[in-house]
Amino acid sequence: MHKIKYLNLYISLIVAFIFIVLYTLNLSSIKKFDNNFIDMFFNLRGEVVASKDIVIVDIDERSLNRLGRWPWRRDKVATLLDNLRDYEVGIVGFDMVFAESDGSSPKKIAKELNIEIKNAKDYDEIFAKSIANAPAVLGYVLNMEQNFSNYTPSVNAIFIQKNKPDEDFLPKAKGVTSNIKILQDSAYSSGSFNMFPDSDGVVRYVPMLFSLDGMIYPSLSLEMLRLALGVGMVNINYDEFGVLNIEMGEIKIPTDKYGRLFVNFAGAKKSYRYISALDVYEKRVKKSALEGKIVLIGTSAAGLLDLRSTPFDETIPGVEIHANAIDNIINQNFLQKPSNIEGLNILNILISSIIAGAILIGSSIALSLVLSVGFIFLMLVGFYKLMFDYGVVISFIYPLLSVISVMIIIFLIKLFQESKQKEQILSKFSKKVSPAVAQTLIKSQIDFSASEREISIFFSDVRNFTSISEGFGSAHDLIEYLNRYMSPMSEIIIKNQGTIDKYIGDAIMAYWNAPLEVENHADKALTSALEQLEALDRLNKELAKENLPPIYIGIGIHSGEAVVGEMGSRDRSDYTIIGDSVNIASRVEGLCKEYKAEILITKQTKDRLKLNYNIKEIGQVSVKGKKESITIYQVLRR
Repeated sequence: MHKIKYLNLYISLIVAFIFIVLYTLNLSSIKKFDNNFIDMFFNLRGEVVASKDIVIVDIDERSLNRLGRWPWRRDKVATLLDNLRDYEVGIVGFDMVFAESDGSSPKKIAKELNIEIKNAKDYDEIFAKSIANAPAVLGYVLNMEQNFSNYTPSVNAIFIQKNKPDEDFLPKAKGVTSNIKILQDSAYSSGSFNMFPDSDGVVRYVPMLFSLDGMIYPSLSLEMLRLALGVGMVNINYDEFGVLNIEMGEIKIPTDKYGRLFVNFAGAKKSYRYISALDVYEKRVKKSALEGKIVLIGTSAAGLLDLRSTPFDETIPGVEIHANAIDNIINQNFLQKPSNIEGLNILNILISSIIAGAILIGSSIALSLVLSVGFIFLMLVGFYKLMFDYGVVISFIYPLLSVISVMIIIFLIKLFQESKQKEQILSKFSKKVSPAVAQTLIKSQIDFSASEREISIFFSDVRNFTSISEGFGSAHDLIEYLNRYMSPMSEIIIKNQGTIDKYIGDAIMAYWNAPLEVENHADKALTSALEQLEALDRLNKELAKENLPPIYIGIGIHSGEAVVGEMGSRDRSDYTIIGDSVNIASRVEGLCKEYKAEILITKQTKDRLKLNYNIKEIGQVSVKGKKESITIYQVLRR
């Protein structure tokens, strides 16, 4: 058992090491499966109730059909924003950027045509005034690949980085595509609506902060909430692994080490209330639907190419992902990949592998399969509860693959060991016991290590075998003659649940009650002896017809404690018995010649007999090697 424990531990540690190395390599093919499990957990949980305080004003197909294709004239967008202000919304965020001037403005057209038009309208100026008079937060795009900036927006918040290490963990931008200056300057603030899908194209994170030219820029969702809360200073707390959390007033936003929020999605698209931009534009919305709400302006129109994929939905408007992020922060309903996630995942791989190896110690293949399935199920439940009850998202695929690998390897080893054990049992016991007993031994998985047990021991010997052997002309004839005797004698022992230990020339040594327990083993041993005498009578009649010498035997039986088990050298061993009781049985058989008896048994055997026999006491005799005398009995034929 100790060897099995250590073997399972070694296997667990080796497999864990392999998967820890694979985890550190961050293989995208495996990471994809990890993300699939996260998505599966989301779908197992199902949709939850989204915040009623967040509303999406949707530039939908209906709005486009009525107000024209996008981009609209800025005076139309201004009207939309003015109406939202009249509805007394709490704050408005634009999930879009106005990076170019409105070329349809009469003032700009007149200028291009070199025509002077009195009081010509400038739609950008109109929109700028609306922005200035509304609680509006504009959006912009940070360029992560190109060093291009049309206009760098100002940052109105104070960002304090606490315990910041030398490494810059925040996503680093190279440029920014911002709103035109007149609009950007009119807005109280703005934020980035960048979001980056994972390698499988699914958005699971929203970056809260970015770094550009040594400055920190907030995301649209973070900036909207900062303004709504009236907070001027934002603390970015670090530990040795990266960003720990973002502290904004009373709110702490747990992030991964890169300052990204792992979005706890409420569900598929339309989890939040959508109001058509056309209805807002034409003021056909009840005030209660918008008053005091956090409003995001975005689009669900497929032609505007702002559809993303999430764990719940393959075509969700990007604006709703920002709504989910705001919802998470407002209601403190966070999911988090902690900054020290790498260490946690490595530790989890190691512990899961060791547990997998430990639970399979000493169990059969069938039980191992049940335990394995049960442990994997518990892992699934544990990871699910960790994710949604405690808000911690850790890697599942690497511990799972590690556990499955440990279990498969141990299964294969068990199969090999079981097959080898079957071969050993069959090789050791196929001629010692009946086929049925051999199969029982294989199924029972008995421990064949040495142990003490009460058994009944049988010795038989052919009388005057030396003289008989001298009468045969060839060794071949002698062996054939002896086999004619040995075969029926052995069959009788095996039939009566005995185990043949060995053949010693013309002698037979057998025992009962090992390796399997045999009820009334003393009776079984004596019954075998009596049946052998009857079989010998039949055999002698056949031998007489062939003018071959008859065979007469003496049998000694003793019951007592003996050591039974696998014994021998490392390379060559056998299941056998040793001890004082074996010597007594052999000596008792030797007394048969002296007392001219066919069967002699000891008092220890007689006391264990349950059936009636024709028994005559011989008396106490001294046995070679024993200081104390023993009582022996002669058993007569039935």
